[in-house]
Amino acid sequence: MAQKAIREYDAKSILAKHWDKYFPNFSYAYETVMVRDGSDLLEAAKTNSWLNEKKLVAKPDMLFGKRGKNDLVLFKDSKPGDVSLAKAASWINDKSSQKQTVYFEFDGDTPTGEPSIDMLTHFLVEPFMPHTQEEEYYISATCVGDNDMLYMSAEGGMEVEEGWDEKVTEVSFAITDTEEEIAQKIKANTPADVADQDKEAFAQFAIGFFKAYRDLNFAYLEINPFVMQGRTIELLDMVAKLDDTAGFMMVEEWGDVPYPTPFGMDAKSPEEEAVEVADSKTGASLKLTLLKPEARIWTMVAGGGASVVYADTIADFAGIDDLANYGEYSGGPTTGETRFYAETLLDLMTREKDAQGREKILIIGGAIANFTDVAKTFTGIIQAFEEYADKMKEVGVKIYVRRGGPNYEKGLKDIKEAADRLGLWIDVHGPDTHLTEVVRMALEEA
Repeated sequence: MAQKAIREYDAKSILAKHWDKYFPNFSYAYETVMVRDGSDLLEAAKTNSWLNEKKLVAKPDMLFGKRGKNDLVLFKDSKPGDVSLAKAASWINDKSSQKQTVYFEFDGDTPTGEPSIDMLTHFLVEPFMPHTQEEEYYISATCVGDNDMLYMSAEGGMEVEEGWDEKVTEVSFAITDTEEEIAQKIKANTPADVADQDKEAFAQFAIGFFKAYRDLNFAYLEINPFVMQGRTIELLDMVAKLDDTAGFMMVEEWGDVPYPTPFGMDAKSPEEEAVEVADSKTGASLKLTLLKPEARIWTMVAGGGASVVYADTIADFAGIDDLANYGEYSGGPTTGETRFYAETLLDLMTREKDAQGREKILIIGGAIANFTDVAKTFTGIIQAFEEYADKMKEVGVKIYVRRGGPNYEKGLKDIKEAADRLGLWIDVHGPDTHLTEVVRMALEEA
């Protein structure tokens, strides 16, 4: 399971889209907008009348928690629930106009550890919901080992983590548990300190929540807190991660959900984003992280485990500064998907010559595949070679190949013949050569 964090706005949007299916006995207004600055908010108010009519809450939506303790939640002017549209727009403009310092760890209210400093670029704005602390609850679900875990508490808010063992009820579910068994477990384990008049409603909400978590392929889903007033629910704060390996079959359920770069981290390159989008639309795995695009050693590795081994070996032999990228293509990608991935790498690799005048190295490696047709994926790589052969020769590229698995003999034969035909330098090896031996060969000969 590959976990990808999504914005609170998108998590709420996904749940709202399927609300009636999972929570038919509860109402949820789903009044929420995401904006970049104050002018965006004022523009949104033209088509969302509630922004003009209700008191508001505003906060950053940038994949970090502890927003309240970082003084980054606007919910009061002179008193709670007193924030107007104009005040929210002004506050967002102020917070987005200069870099903000954000702490991720606190001892009580005292920040600890190193902060991150970055610009705030996305804000969530919603109506302020008057409520009491007794109406706040906590719920989350995630996978632990082979089982799914549901966590429930009658207390929500910032302090729930500090009293986790005393406040939170944990329930484990096997993948084979039926819906009836799941419902029975939740009802039997509803936290004892949930008010008696709310116990039945809390259990019903928890049952729907857990079913939504599983059906919609969340890898992690947390609401802290949600407010329950009779059968009216308000989702005050959400954290969510999706299982992005399911993205190709969840297009309708999720919509066009982005995977943003977390606050304080460098933004992805267009190429990394393109591979990420392609990965979300296939049952295969396509991953790309650019480490140092001007470096001379590039890898196109089949398999997540093999990619780690190759990266470590290159770092041992040449040092990490010579490694341009990290990633993988695996899980039986189609010829077209492999071609796209290979062309992305070759485009990046051939933009400029090595600064020291050395030849660049492309290592096409992998272990012995179980079900990936090597010849089929190599056909995609060959097609990419045909597109980029002139650029590869211009910057000076040496290709080293080590691969095994179904149809590998044909794949190795085809790629060698294609490289020779195109005038590309290539050295080809099968599974009789050690997994990383081509790294030693490449670097000793370079």
